[in-house]
Amino acid sequence: MRVVRWPGALLTFVAMSALAGMLVAVAVTPGVAVAGESTSGAVSFFEDLPSYLDIQTPQQVSSVYAEKGGQQVKIASFYAENRTTVASGAMAKTLKQAAIDTEDPRFYDEGGIDVVGTLRGAAATVVGGDVQGGSSITQQYVKNVLVQQCEELTGKDAADTEKKIAACYEDAAGVTPQRKLQEMRYAIAVNKKYSKDQILTGYLNLVGLGGRVYGAEAGAEYYFGVHAKDLSLVQSATLVAILNNPSNLRIDQPSNADNGAKNGYAATKERRDYVLQRMYVHHDITKAQLDQAKATPITPRITATANGCSSAASGYDAGYFCDYVRDQVLQDPAFGKTAAERIATLDTKGLEIHTSLDLDLQARAQTALSTYVPSTMAGVDVGGSNVTVEPGTGRILSMVQNTQYTQGDTSTAGSTAVNYSADSGYGNSGGFQTGSTYKVFTLAEWLATGHTLSQSVSTTEHTFQNSEFTNTCQNVSGGTWPVSNAENVPSSMTVQAATSESINTAYAAMGKQLDLCKIAQLAQSMGIHPARGGALGQTPSSILGVNNLSPIDLAEAYAGFANGGVVCTPTAIDSVTESDGTKITPTPSSCTQGVAADVAGTVDYALQGVLTGSGTAASANPGDSTPKFAKTGTTDGDVQNWLVASSTKYTNATWIGNVQGNVSLANWPFLQGTTGYSAKFGVGKSMMTYLDQTVGGGALPAADPAMIGQVSHTSSSGDAGSAGASAGSTAGSGQGNTPTTQQPGQQSPQGQQPAEQSPQKPQGKQKGH
Repeated sequence: MRVVRWPGALLTFVAMSALAGMLVAVAVTPGVAVAGESTSGAVSFFEDLPSYLDIQTPQQVSSVYAEKGGQQVKIASFYAENRTTVASGAMAKTLKQAAIDTEDPRFYDEGGIDVVGTLRGAAATVVGGDVQGGSSITQQYVKNVLVQQCEELTGKDAADTEKKIAACYEDAAGVTPQRKLQEMRYAIAVNKKYSKDQILTGYLNLVGLGGRVYGAEAGAEYYFGVHAKDLSLVQSATLVAILNNPSNLRIDQPSNADNGAKNGYAATKERRDYVLQRMYVHHDITKAQLDQAKATPITPRITATANGCSSAASGYDAGYFCDYVRDQVLQDPAFGKTAAERIATLDTKGLEIHTSLDLDLQARAQTALSTYVPSTMAGVDVGGSNVTVEPGTGRILSMVQNTQYTQGDTSTAGSTAVNYSADSGYGNSGGFQTGSTYKVFTLAEWLATGHTLSQSVSTTEHTFQNSEFTNTCQNVSGGTWPVSNAENVPSSMTVQAATSESINTAYAAMGKQLDLCKIAQLAQSMGIHPARGGALGQTPSSILGVNNLSPIDLAEAYAGFANGGVVCTPTAIDSVTESDGTKITPTPSSCTQGVAADVAGTVDYALQGVLTGSGTAASANPGDSTPKFAKTGTTDGDVQNWLVASSTKYTNATWIGNVQGNVSLANWPFLQGTTGYSAKFGVGKSMMTYLDQTVGGGALPAADPAMIGQVSHTSSSGDAGSAGASAGSTAGSGQGNTPTTQQPGQQSPQGQQPAEQSPQKPQGKQKGH
């Protein structure tokens, strides 16, 4: 026999009973004033409790959108609680009636609290020794609102946040007479402020339904694959059954021995049939409907709302882009002052995030890359990425790689969470040595300091003394730097020819006439930075691309050259709106003048030669009329391979190489008969063909005639064709090294691609070209 703890329990009963007269007057007949009622200590305490409850928008699912065929489509969701708030009209009548008949039959007649249930609960407290329920729907709504507010708290760190939430939970849902009285006080105030339909709708939007599923709409979609407005009688009764005990009555665990598929979800069915019985008792369904519904088995059709970027990965090959969007949100103060606040904003505010992603272009990019680069390859940790940005805005239009996106730190063969296209802060990649794509910064500094494209430079020096170079920021003297070229390189050549054919010794000779510090500073002004952070290397070998950069960073810089020297930081987000209509303005792309317009225009002019004649990317030229320029890059043994191409409307960067290790890819067989070296030309040509047709481009920024000078267009003595390497062949070693009679930008015959020069290693580092 239970021993009755009379003093505490009886005090609770007396206190609540003393309130009964007032509650009948205030709750049952809300219009009656409190004045003149009992002035017992309990009543005075009740009247002194706060009555204002700030009901805020509950946690909701944030959605990420991209453009497809001119329409915005949802590609991913983020949430702490899977909830989509809907209006009353978007909920089935059977759902609302089932909740009322089961949870609070006197809902429409009471003034916020169920007096009969409260007194019954008080009596049970006397016998049972703890505080019993008897809560109305309004009281349950109040409790859910308070709990929701707790879950949105943040602290100085994770431990502090957890401590604050735990304390808040105790105040919001703890089992004490004081908390129960406060809940009743709030409920009466809420009942006066809101209509019954608003309260019922708010309640059904808040309730937990197992795991991370909250609210009628998410519950209907998750358990049955329908919207809340389309719930059947049986489905409505099942959801109301689940909300009674979400942890034990959820129906998404078919292997559960106590409540699973084998026993027909027996516990849930028992509660569901009770809900149906209450609906019959209250004359909301007929006996025939009752019998038919009870005879219907519980048959869930689980339709999960993916949390995170997995749905973007599986549905649109956009997992890495989605992850970039998430990182942008979590690093942007516009979404909250602290990291914890920004996570809460993404996971709870029901954001509509409209991005820069073009899904049609994304699909084309994925196809182009996957056609030439497999996800795995025996003997080499192969990687490949392709990213497209928009000059003048920094908008990322596409972002793909050769692997499958996996959410989290675990990866398997052919899958990874590392985003090869981005920096370490936006995907944990350390970047890759860029080879000769980095020469563009030496070229820009060459032009900015008064030199011209027509100027001849020596190509004969192969062992450079570091002391021959100038660096006003660092000491680089001491030691030697060996640099090599392929066969048949003339003793001197114009800078234009050296650029088109990417001659290493020529660029090393150019570097001797410049300040290495100024080259690095110019690169920085164009947005270049090491993928892992820190300062750019400024040794002589940096001329040929030994810094580890990300494809998105290199694309940003080349887009700046296409935009008259104005470089714009990359961004993946166009607009953001919270569920209540509040707009969040993300930190915009920052656009700055990296180099003078005439320098940018002349660089563009020079790099058109890369796509023509004996230029190193001539085989990738689609041969259409869109003005564009490009630059290739490879490191020793073609360990890393690059092709960056740009018009005024797009910049496309392709990287193919070793994720880890230093396997030579020069003759390594890739798909479509290509090698690790030549695969980039197939990818680049496919992308340029599509981009020229769909995005196009206008006239490139004007070159400065004085910076061009009188460029000679005589043919070289070498046979460029004999060294050809198309997208389906391997590069040879012999080649011509002076320009043909074609002007930069003029179309060249297809199927001829001279091998790019391959330097030796300085100090154990790969040297780019």
